[in-house]
Amino acid sequence: MHPQASRLNAILKKEAPVIFGLLSAKGRALFFPSQGIPAQAAEAKRKKLNATIGIGMYDDGTPMRLDAIASNILLDPNDVFPYAPSAGVKELREAWLADLLKKNPGMTVETSIPVVTAGITHAMSVAADLFIDSSDVIVTFDLFWENYEMIFCHHHGAALNKIPMFDGKGLNTQGFSDAIHAAGTKKGAGRTKGKNSKLIVLLNFPNNPTGYTPTMEEAIDLITALQQAAIKGRKVVVLLDDAYAGFVYRNGMAESFFSRLAGLHQNLLAVKIDGATKEEFAWGLRVGFLTFAAKGITPLACRALEDKATGAVRGSVSNVSHLSQSLVLRALQSPSLEQEKKKNYAILKKRYEAMMDAVHKEKYQEFFSPLPCNAAYFTCLRLKKGIDAEQVRQALLKKYSTGVVALGSTIRLSFSSIPEKLIPQLVENVHHACRDVKKD
Repeated sequence: MHPQASRLNAILKKEAPVIFGLLSAKGRALFFPSQGIPAQAAEAKRKKLNATIGIGMYDDGTPMRLDAIASNILLDPNDVFPYAPSAGVKELREAWLADLLKKNPGMTVETSIPVVTAGITHAMSVAADLFIDSSDVIVTFDLFWENYEMIFCHHHGAALNKIPMFDGKGLNTQGFSDAIHAAGTKKGAGRTKGKNSKLIVLLNFPNNPTGYTPTMEEAIDLITALQQAAIKGRKVVVLLDDAYAGFVYRNGMAESFFSRLAGLHQNLLAVKIDGATKEEFAWGLRVGFLTFAAKGITPLACRALEDKATGAVRGSVSNVSHLSQSLVLRALQSPSLEQEKKKNYAILKKRYEAMMDAVHKEKYQEFFSPLPCNAAYFTCLRLKKGIDAEQVRQALLKKYSTGVVALGSTIRLSFSSIPEKLIPQLVENVHHACRDVKKD
């Protein structure tokens, strides 16, 4: 074990022993090199003669650059071309935390300062580095973003315990509670190490692919199940994929589960995985964040987790694009930000409403039924028995010039990218393709 990793582990053992116990083998080994080149360069940043950094500088102290690039960017070259700190630009981290607290007024406990990642996928990968061993099983719902399997299963060797998401009435909260109760037992978790092993849960609300977020009553059921597990002595880490935070259109919990779980119990660590990707309509900028909170967590424990996460960033992408971070920071500082976001939200909500009107028409029930949807970018149609989703997708491509996503027996439709006036035609095309496949 590297001495700097041992030092961070000693801090967590003393300040937050539950959190230390949740770390994976890789998580225990991670650290940010406090005496490495990035740290030494940071110490020398404002010195008259700085021979630490590996970038070209002009005699006037500005970074070397090509006009072919710089002429297209209005920002100060110093906010664009130099390397950013591995943990992220400090002002952006602080601004994102302030925005997080504003959006989640239920937050009542200490949190870490968000660590910047190269998008939400990278944030999940860093979280997996910290907490996931190859012997672990992750409890999640069975309708999930397909990249979870790539990140958690194929890259980190873990398995997913997939709970049916809906039970005919709404969210399958009883199935979730049963899975939480069974996890770690010989019957319920297969590869875990016994009743007292850590419990790993992955929640994604609003959900991709279904576009569903729990009602307040359903949310309380999920939270209660996690609380009971923690009270019984289970050490719980909940990974919260908040990619679509804020996009709730009808009868769903508006705040993140982060605010409800952060102070729930000393045995539970909440890990918020979010980003500018959807929240700030900045998909290709690839700016994500990783934030930690738990009841009783101390500033020292927060800093230790930040250092470990920063070490994972340093060892993968080194640092996130300075240009992208500067653009997101300027957006967060803009007085017009909220008004601009409300305008886009209103467009998406109208498309959502048009989609709900279309998919619930009685004439379509012979071929598909819509799954519950009240948020995000998507809705899902469960095809009736005997209709193959991939065949429907192919028919839509070839005959109706329409692209959808086939997921097992389900079709995912994105209303975020379709003009409102064309949404009825999209659903009608799905109807025609289903009819064609059924005839064949």
